[in-house]
Amino acid sequence: MYPELISKGFRRNQRVVVQHAEGLTDADALRQSGFNTNCFNWVVGHMVANRLHILDALGADRTLSIDMGRYVQESDPIKEAGPGVLSLGDLLAALDETEVRIEKALAAADEAFMAEETPIADGRTATRAARVMFLYFHDIYHAGQTDVIRQLSGKSDKII
Repeated sequence: MYPELISKGFRRNQRVVVQHAEGLTDADALRQSGFNTNCFNWVVGHMVANRLHILDALGADRTLSIDMGRYVQESDPIKEAGPGVLSLGDLLAALDETEVRIEKALAAADEAFMAEETPIADGRTATRAARVMFLYFHDIYHAGQTDVIRQLSGKSDKII
């Protein structure tokens, strides 16, 4: 595994999401597409929640000053502001904070550490490297969604 390449990938995903968020209001970020998809707000929050699993796999601090419970896997769609729904600004700040922590943790990870088994779910385990790579894929998937969701949120522009 090449930690520096993965770190660059997370930074790239970060830039993509920030570019797609530019000019969106909190109301824009909550707008629904009309399809069975989630809004921009949920996707960014879900990316943060996913990155907390990456920090777990890397043995790094996952503590945030905000509660990500509304954005976990299989949570209900966010259709409006309400309890547990964070502002787009708070979500982007958390995304940035997790990216910095992931970069630091990857820089400190050696091959032996990444080969260690770590719990994933239902009593299953995977190597830290395999877990990080799967969750990195998940991060890329959602970063890519932000392009389309931006347009469905009422923008009709070309960002990237």
